[in-house]
Amino acid sequence: MSEQVENKPVRVWCDGCYDMVHFGHANSLRQAKALGHYLVVGIHTDEEITKHKGPPVFTAEERYKMVKAIKWVDEVVEGAPYVTTLETLDQYNCDFCVHGDDITVTADGVDTYHLVKKANRYKEVKRTEGVSTTDVLNRMLCMTRQHFYKGDKEYEVEKEHSSVMGQDKAARSPWTGCSQFLPTTKKIIQFSEGIEPKPTDKVVYVAGAFDMFHVGHLDFLEKAHQHGNFLIVGLHTDPVVNRYKGRNFPIMNLHERVLSVLACKVLFLLYNLLKWVILLLFF
Repeated sequence: MSEQVENKPVRVWCDGCYDMVHFGHANSLRQAKALGHYLVVGIHTDEEITKHKGPPVFTAEERYKMVKAIKWVDEVVEGAPYVTTLETLDQYNCDFCVHGDDITVTADGVDTYHLVKKANRYKEVKRTEGVSTTDVLNRMLCMTRQHFYKGDKEYEVEKEHSSVMGQDKAARSPWTGCSQFLPTTKKIIQFSEGIEPKPTDKVVYVAGAFDMFHVGHLDFLEKAHQHGNFLIVGLHTDPVVNRYKGRNFPIMNLHERVLSVLACKVLFLLYNLLKWVILLLFF
């Protein structure tokens, strides 16, 4: 009996709104999955989110689909309760709950994880620095104001180096600040699979900005993957995106967009498209 318990797969529970899913969400789920063998993710309804935080940007169905597409997720529970209970963990045979080291409370100011914390069935992972749904929304709002014009003269963003887009440490918001996410080789490796196509594979190649990775991008990649056995996705660099999109696009810089795409289940290999020439990404 004891041997069966030791060999029992560890089931991990995560839950949240998962609105405007970004690589920070994916990184949290990656860390949670590393604590066990099987990851179950509960997603709150539009009504629950509206009650406790305000209306979500994306619908429940869109949020469900985005989380299901993240490579570390094994199962998605739709309409999970906002306050995580022991009954919820037991219902899905989960050993413990995992959340980031930021505080989540109800509309009444109650810690949404107080029940599982008290029962010692709660673990924390480090929140991804420099990105959050609030931060992403702030970047979009800044684009409609400061980024469009500078005084009476239209702001020429191409004079700025692309590396400052969305991660300038000197730029601060009174609420969120600007992204200070610094990509590392380790993070790229953590998100990558390192798989190469076999000689017999039919390889499909697509390219684009994939800025603010969303369900439309996901649908496109799924359909592209149906045309072959191996999908390669090219990402345009920040200056290239800026030239054809203008203003202060892209909202997410290249490294952030790389991680967002790499977190997707349909991806196997990622390439960087630099001035329309295919080059392998090096960091």
